[in-house]
Amino acid sequence: MITRQVTASESGKRLHRYLRTLMPNLPLGQIYKMIDLGKVRVNGKRKKQNYELSAGDELTIFMDEEAFAAASPKGTKERKFTGVNANIDVVYEDDELLVVNKPVGELTHPDRTEQRNTLVGRVHAYLYRKGELDSRLFSPAPANRLDRNTSGLVLVGKTAGMLHQLNRWIQRREIGKYYITVAEGIMAGSGTIAGSLLRDASNNRTLVVRDGGHARRGIGEGAEEKEAETRYRVLSAKGGYSLVEVELISGRTHQIRAHFQSIGHPLSGDVKYGGKPIGRLNHQLLHAWRIALPDGRTFHAPPPPLFREVLDKTGLKLP
Repeated sequence: MITRQVTASESGKRLHRYLRTLMPNLPLGQIYKMIDLGKVRVNGKRKKQNYELSAGDELTIFMDEEAFAAASPKGTKERKFTGVNANIDVVYEDDELLVVNKPVGELTHPDRTEQRNTLVGRVHAYLYRKGELDSRLFSPAPANRLDRNTSGLVLVGKTAGMLHQLNRWIQRREIGKYYITVAEGIMAGSGTIAGSLLRDASNNRTLVVRDGGHARRGIGEGAEEKEAETRYRVLSAKGGYSLVEVELISGRTHQIRAHFQSIGHPLSGDVKYGGKPIGRLNHQLLHAWRIALPDGRTFHAPPPPLFREVLDKTGLKLP
């Protein structure tokens, strides 16, 4: 018989997912069978596969130590995060939620070019050094993702329950996500850009589909068009540039960049989508500066120095 107590960081994790992480060498079908046969109990009671665990719940698994050891990872070592920068710009933090201001040039998640020094890696190093990364069964993770050269607010679920809640809010489009950018050309007032998007994975570009479709030459036949809606409000305009606040209604890859190009106002510096460099800016000028949660909490992040440099060069001013 094996017993485990659910920690605060694991709270909100589904029973079958918890067991799958605890015993990855065990087939998922066997885990389901154990739950169905009552060989797994929560606080002494049988539960369904999708039961949501809470901090303090005690799991009892009816299997011998040898079988459990065979089902569990071999040689698990404590993570030291050697060489990972633990300095992050914390906007807000409580026991379940961490909100950070991501800098320009940093990946949110690891990819083939960088595995360790990413926002996720630095968040883990930060929490580890605070003594809050205490379980191999759940790793805090971002609920929203920003491109490498987009700065601003990222929501991190420190517990499984909070991460699930953030993901539910995002899926239901209940989180207000607001960006600021400098677009080329003079714009006025407010409006909505609607146009389905098509990803060209071979060139890492997003195409806007309008009025009868878009040429699919060079794009795989399996590529799926996805509806997208972007709202904007012009904050100021001067000298051929406009400072714009953008609200993402849907959240597609490169959505803002593709939508603004489609209306003839590419983002400053966004060479890939038709923008021109300004000074040392040679990538999209885009900053996630405000997030509003449906529970009433709102978070703000001031724009980074490079953004302010562009404002100085163009004469645009934040309200």
